[in-house]
Amino acid sequence: MTVQQDIEQKLQATFSPVALEVANESHMHSVPANSETHFRVVLVSANFDGCRSVARHQQVYAALAEQMAGPVHALALHTYSPAEWQAREQPAPASPQCHGGSKAESQ
Repeated sequence: MTVQQDIEQKLQATFSPVALEVANESHMHSVPANSETHFRVVLVSANFDGCRSVARHQQVYAALAEQMAGPVHALALHTYSPAEWQAREQPAPASPQCHGGSKAESQ
């Protein structure tokens, strides 16, 4: 099982999401080819009803504690309640391009 699949499985089991998108964005960073270290997560769950952003992120980090302690270096989180997701008129924000590390030095 890949790290991405493991993340998807844990989030499905923990949050029973209305919508879930897990994207491996490692290729956008200064890491070896085929790495699984940087992810973007869009997660829509009733678990987030009435929760502030920090509490939502804490819930996700708790569910993914094993991955965060191991292979995952960065996690971009976009968390929404079902009502917030339905009211959105646009998709979740895209991640910015990486400007750090060796990529910036080689330009």
